[in-house]
Amino acid sequence: MNWGVFEGLLNGVNKYSTAFGRIWLSLVFIFRLLVYLVAAERVWSDDHKDFDCNTRQPGCTNVCFDYFFPVSHIRLWALQLILVTCPSFLVIMHVAYREAKEQRLREAGGDNYHCIYPNPGKKRGGLWWTYLLSLIFKAGVDVVFLYIFYRFYENYTLPRVVKCELPPCPNMVDCFISRPTEKNIFTLFMVVTACVCVVLSLVEAAYLIGKR
Repeated sequence: MNWGVFEGLLNGVNKYSTAFGRIWLSLVFIFRLLVYLVAAERVWSDDHKDFDCNTRQPGCTNVCFDYFFPVSHIRLWALQLILVTCPSFLVIMHVAYREAKEQRLREAGGDNYHCIYPNPGKKRGGLWWTYLLSLIFKAGVDVVFLYIFYRFYENYTLPRVVKCELPPCPNMVDCFISRPTEKNIFTLFMVVTACVCVVLSLVEAAYLIGKR
């Protein structure tokens, strides 16, 4: 990954964000993205390999694992982080569009040129709506994924032992999850940070509307 380009994108997002937006961005990329990359990926790297059932019946372990883990935590988090950060980059693209349009008008107008965007990054008109909708979309994405996690993994927790009696298991078997306590701690951490991000997005949206 080219961290220079990534840093440039983050600086662009910060440049056009409010104070609440900067706090949200710091929370996402320090407490969510970095935790995901540095620690969470390794915690879930052995979830299938070390999912043990007390049976030697071929296929039983795979079927039970698929039933209790329909979608991996780590893949859901990756999708969540991608979707929740994309709207911020749309704001940068909107500002870049304004700047390009201003440049074209300047070149075409010559002496008769009339500036329509004195400050392309100022949140007015279409850019204000883009920014507001990006906040609503980010909060909505986090809420939807929190609901998905709750539906897949009740109370956001993993049990130490699950009982499975799905075919081709010969009878009810006990299956053991690898490092459930550690995974529960990381799950709780990611859920709490997502909730804080939702609150920050809603507060920033209220601030933006009130300021206007």
